[in-house]
Amino acid sequence: MRKSLMRITFRQLQIFRAVCETRSYSRAAEEMALTQPAISLQVRQLEELIGQPLFDYVAKKLYLTQAAEALLKTSEDIFGRLESLDMQLSDLQGTLQGQLNLAVESSAKYLVPHLFAAFRAQHPEVNLQLVVVNHAQAVKRLSQSRDDLLIMSQVPSELALDFFPFLNNPIIAVAPADHPLGAHADLRLQDLTRYPLLVREAGSGTRKACEEYCHQKRAHFAQTLEVGSTESQVEAVIAGLGLALLPRHAARLELATGLLRELPVDELPLYRSWCAVHARGKHLSPVAKAFLDFIRNERAQISALGERFGGQQPVA
Repeated sequence: MRKSLMRITFRQLQIFRAVCETRSYSRAAEEMALTQPAISLQVRQLEELIGQPLFDYVAKKLYLTQAAEALLKTSEDIFGRLESLDMQLSDLQGTLQGQLNLAVESSAKYLVPHLFAAFRAQHPEVNLQLVVVNHAQAVKRLSQSRDDLLIMSQVPSELALDFFPFLNNPIIAVAPADHPLGAHADLRLQDLTRYPLLVREAGSGTRKACEEYCHQKRAHFAQTLEVGSTESQVEAVIAGLGLALLPRHAARLELATGLLRELPVDELPLYRSWCAVHARGKHLSPVAKAFLDFIRNERAQISALGERFGGQQPVA
């Protein structure tokens, strides 16, 4: 090993990671409570120890070099192992402490905080870092092993993964409260196709699942409107811009208050399972293992959450 690498400090790695995350020396300085010249100095010293430049400026934007990509991956492994050590030491003292780094597909963000709250009631000294992503971003994070666990509904078969399905994710059709289809007691997917369909952005897991299912059922919507989030879908439906196929729990409040209504479509709900996923062979921290054990063993609490978020809510 190069002797210069042994002189790299944890502080330098912390500053380097801040620059990588913010893609800005000034924002990294704010985050680290340092001056921008101090950040620049630490990065220059780190580049001297590495023997290669870490960042390139192109059109006033900061880009990571190949050396920076390699160093970032190594630094994540180093800090991850230190975090795991801290958890193991806490475990030896009889308490579970540390941070759960969790990424979730965007349609699960309504459920997961309540799931973690139930887990934290048993382990009050565990903290959460939650990242919300779409399906395409989730797959990329899995390939890079960036998180302890990832909650998603469509597990990619092309990656070597371990996963545990723990809760149904029912996808339903919703319409404004006064929509003419609401007067029907029995509908087919085909009946919905003469109205505009509000869909998520490309890369969304819910959109992918619905497109595949509609194609299978030969229900082809002539007009679709793309919106960038589930919240935007809900608001656009309320505004009367069209119908939407979305997870029932994402619209539970609007269904309960009568702003939206669930359409009685014979082919729906479309059921997908939420899964806790990680790369096969990944070393899981004690906190991540405890969270997996929780969702495996606490079936009663998981079922109660499923009824709360996936069941039909009465009109208030």
